Amino acid sequence: MQNAVISARELTRTFGDKAAVNRLTLDVLRGEIFGFLGHNGAGKTTTVRLLNGVLAFSGGSATVLGLSPAADGPALRRRTGVLTETPSLDERLNARDNLTIYAEVYDVPRDQVNRRVDEILGLFDLADRSKERVGGFSKGMKQRLALARALLHRPEILFLDEPTAGLDPQAARQVRDLITHFSRQEGHTVFMCTHNLVEAQRLCDRVGVMEHGRLLAVGTPVELARQLGSRARVEIEVAAEHVQRADSLLRSLTADVSVEHDTFMIGGVEREFVPRALAALVNAGVMVYRVAPAEPSLEDVYFALHERNETS
Repeated sequence: MQNAVISARELTRTFGDKAAVNRLTLDVLRGEIFGFLGHNGAGKTTTVRLLNGVLAFSGGSATVLGLSPAADGPALRRRTGVLTETPSLDERLNARDNLTIYAEVYDVPRDQVNRRVDEILGLFDLADRSKERVGGFSKGMKQRLALARALLHRPEILFLDEPTAGLDPQAARQVRDLITHFSRQEGHTVFMCTHNLVEAQRLCDRVGVMEHGRLLAVGTPVELARQLGSRARVEIEVAAEHVQRADSLLRSLTADVSVEHDTFMIGGVEREFVPRALAALVNAGVMVYRVAPAEPSLEDVYFALHERNETS
């Protein structure tokens, strides 16, 4: 792809007789948030290490920002940022010192270090705590500091591994907002490994689904649903006093029915089901307030892909 900043072709990494990454072919575009999905052990973290030149290839090829990870690892890592699932901060030092040391390691010009550290502490709402030892920080604050450190040298691509794992809802939201800002406002690329499907659907432009080292599919959730031939889901909102009647009637028409308050979610149906169900509800005296198709969730797509892979 012309606008790709990551291009992998048949990329492979084996450990003994096991292929942790198996002939991966993938393009990631400049400025997008790309979700790399899969269960623990699917090959996500190994892929990030390969793309950053930390691990050697067993086969295939890749370029990142026009560089070869295998040949140009140090030069490449100065242009990427990596946030691992368990970032290693020096908890004996304060936040400012953690960032200053990292700036020196990544060759931020000395006359820019203090200004850049001040700027990033402010962006991550850590300026007031910059002189405190990191060991006393909450998990959410540590994650924000780790993300700040990964962005300190203004990387062109940010690699994230489960960036909100274990965070409380408020801290997770702050991290998501910062990821969105980095991509949408600053125009950088984010490569995010996760098995949090709700978060991936909320943040990502496209996703790739991995299983046992193999890439099963790439695209938006809607594109993947169409490729899989997934059938429609539909929401039907009825009058609260008619929920019981509607529930009985809809379950007589299809098995895949769930209800929350006065809204029914019906899955796995053909398009022709919708007018048929609506006519039946109206004829039964049920007040219908809303009928809306629901976009396929990433969870639907994810499990459909895995089911297809297991039966193929």
